[in-house]
Amino acid sequence: MIVINLDVMMAKRKMSSGELAKRIGITPANLSILKNQKAKAIRFETLNSICNILECQPGDILEYRED
Repeated sequence: MIVINLDVMMAKRKMSSGELAKRIGITPANLSILKNQKAKAIRFETLNSICNILECQPGDILEYRED
């Protein structure tokens, strides 16, 4: 199972969901889907933008855990 640790990175950078959504160009609703583990996929472009803005690596956001 892939776990999305977006909320952890946002807390470390002291960034709100609204601000991050605006800066990466997605709706707050779509960002919420990512944060709440409801997403079935993420575009590399979106992941790139998140990593750029939060100054992190994809592995800081995406984590693999055995079911």
